[in-house]
Amino acid sequence: MPTTVTINGTSHAVDLPGNVPLLWVLRDEISLTGTKFGCGVAACGACTVHINGEAVRSCQVALADVWGPVTTIESLGTPDAPSVLQQAWIDHQVAQCGYCQSGQIMQAAALLATNPAPTDQDIDDAMQGNLCRCGTYPRIRAAIHDAAAKMKV
Repeated sequence: MPTTVTINGTSHAVDLPGNVPLLWVLRDEISLTGTKFGCGVAACGACTVHINGEAVRSCQVALADVWGPVTTIESLGTPDAPSVLQQAWIDHQVAQCGYCQSGQIMQAAALLATNPAPTDQDIDDAMQGNLCRCGTYPRIRAAIHDAAAKMKV
C-alpha cells in the first residue's frame, strides 16, 4: 500500500517499503536531486531537508517515520529568482565545490525561521553538524548574517 508524503507542497503516493530513507525517496522516486547523499549516517548534513519546519538529515529518516510536510532546497527559490538566503550565498561566493551547499542552506533557513537575528555563536551552534570540506565557514556565517539583515527589511 503506497505511503502519501507531501514534498514541497505536492502530495506524492510512494510505493516503497517504509524503511527506505527519505533521501532515496526524494532523489530516486521523486527526482529531486538537490538533496545530496554525503555520508549516510547523519554526520555531514549534505542531505538536510525540513520536515514540518525542522531541519533533519533525510538519510536517517525512514519513509514511514515522516511526520509532516517535507521541504527541500528546490522549493526555496529558482535559478532566475533565488531566495534571499540563496542570493546571500551567491553574493558571498560561499560555494566552492558546492556539494554540501543545499544542506548548508536548508540548515541556515531553519535557523533563520526560528532566530531572525542570530549571533555568530547562534550560527556556529546551528551549523555545527553541516560539514564543508572546502572550509567556507566564514563565508557561510557572513551570508547568514546578510540574509538575516535583508529579511528584516
